[in-house]
Amino acid sequence: MYKFERLEVWRLALEYDDVMFRIAAALPLEERFDLAAQIRSASRSIAANIAEGSTTQTAKEQARFLGLAIPSFIETVACLRLVERRRYPLSDEDRAEAEQRGAKLFAKLQAFRRAVLKTGTTR
Repeated sequence: MYKFERLEVWRLALEYDDVMFRIAAALPLEERFDLAAQIRSASRSIAANIAEGSTTQTAKEQARFLGLAIPSFIETVACLRLVERRRYPLSDEDRAEAEQRGAKLFAKLQAFRRAVLKTGTTR
């Protein structure tokens, strides 16, 4: 097992990614290479940056990768707002799950980054 696989925030990112991929898959065909691809890429980037940061040697470097995961998360939120604004199909369940999991993930990302910077140790 790799270090990042033991991180709760990484597991939360995977769960959030599952929801975002479901939402992207439900978009109209004309959005397959635009909005859907952007959602998938940004969502995937969250977990990837958490994993990559866990292999670093310094807390500052790990915090930098966590800092990259946060804007990727925000990008998915912006994309979700575009989905809603354009009134693309989005089930109430997917919307609620994205909001719930997203809020928890965002809070954990921020808290983890602060903790890494404060303690000066990688986790």
